[in-house]
Amino acid sequence: MTRPTAAAQGGGTFLKAATALQTLTLFFQSVTAGMLLTSSHGYLMHDIGSKVMYAAAMLYVLATFLSWRPGGGSPRPVLYATGFLLLASAQVALGVAHVPALHVPLGVVMFALSTLALARALDPRSLPRPAVRP
Repeated sequence: MTRPTAAAQGGGTFLKAATALQTLTLFFQSVTAGMLLTSSHGYLMHDIGSKVMYAAAMLYVLATFLSWRPGGGSPRPVLYATGFLLLASAQVALGVAHVPALHVPLGVVMFALSTLALARALDPRSLPRPAVRP
């Protein structure tokens, strides 16, 4: 059995932190979206949060890339993270265009996807694996 290198272990820690940050920023965005309805500070908080969320999505792409390169495993997580960054770009564009009919559901989907990614990053056995056919 091979042991992970120090670089691979560090990449895993960075990946966990980046995924947690992304998930927390998306949760923060849902809270500030509710604040838009009740507070004059809601818009400013949601606007600042959108920039932090987008930066967290970029950091997530970087973290998946850095955790992939040392071990030479599948590039699939990098592709997922890149797809998530594209969703974040669409989310920002929809928010700037004031299209809440698409902006809000996409935000819910993004939070769900990020939560699933966080669960996978924290415990790879927490999600079922596809059955291997003989």
